[in-house]
Amino acid sequence: MDQTIALIGFGEAGSTFAAAAGWGKSARAFDVRSERAAIATDCGVVFAQSAADALHGAHLVLSLVTADAALKVARDYARFLAPGALWCDMNSVAPDTKRAAAGYINAAGGRYVDVAVLAPVDPARMKVPLLIAGEAAQDAVTALAAAGFANTRIVGAEIGRASAIKMIRSVMVKGIEALTAEMMLAATAAGVADEVLASLDASERQQSWFKRAPYNIERMTTHGLRRAAEMEESVKTLAALGVDPAMTAGTVRRQREQAGHTIPMPTGCNP
Repeated sequence: MDQTIALIGFGEAGSTFAAAAGWGKSARAFDVRSERAAIATDCGVVFAQSAADALHGAHLVLSLVTADAALKVARDYARFLAPGALWCDMNSVAPDTKRAAAGYINAAGGRYVDVAVLAPVDPARMKVPLLIAGEAAQDAVTALAAAGFANTRIVGAEIGRASAIKMIRSVMVKGIEALTAEMMLAATAAGVADEVLASLDASERQQSWFKRAPYNIERMTTHGLRRAAEMEESVKTLAALGVDPAMTAGTVRRQREQAGHTIPMPTGCNP
C-alpha cells in the first residue's frame, strides 16, 4: 500500500482497523485523548501530536470520532487536508450532519465520502460491511480496498444516502436494546423475568431471549452514552423526513440512563 492514511479518532474502531490491517508507519493517528498514544504504538502506527500532523500529505482520511464530534472535526480540520484527499466520514450521524460536514471538506479542496459502518468492527474487522455514498464513492472504494477493507458497496452519489440507511436501521437495532432494558426492568421488579423470557421464546425462535436479553443489556451498559449520541442523530433523521420520532427519542433517554448500569438476569441467561 503506497498511500498515507490518517485516522482522526483512535478509539475502538481505529485501533481495531489498524491492528487488523497492519498499516504500520503508513498510517498516522490523532486523538484528543493523549493516552491513546500507547495503543497506537502497540498497533504499529504513528501517533501524531496534532490533527495537522496526522493529515499532512494523507491521501485517505478515516474520520472515526464520536457522533457529537463528527461535524466539529470536519469544520476544524478541513484546512489541514492535502488537495484531493478523501475524507471518509465513518461516524454514525444524520444525513444532514454529513451534508454539513461535506460542505467544509469540499470547500477546503478535499473530497467528502459518506460511509456507513453496518456492524460492530470487532470481530468483523476489515470485513465489516461499509456502505459508500458521494461523488467520490468509486475512488473511495478503490482506496479503501487498497487499505484492506474487503466488504464495501456503493449506494449512490448523494451525500447522506449511506447515513440514511444506517440511521433508519438504527431505529430498530438500538430501539430493540432500549425496549429490552425497559422490559427486563419491569419483569425483574415484578419477579416474572423467567416467565416473560419463556413466553417470548415460545413466540419467536430465531434466537433464545435468554441469550438476546443479556447481550442487548451489555451493549447498552458498555456503549450507552455513545449509542445515545448516535440515536440523537436518528431523531434528526426521522424529523427531517417528517416522521414523529416518539419511540426513538425515548430510546435516546433509555440508552443514556442505562450506560454503566446492568440489570440482573435470571439463571440460564448467557450473552
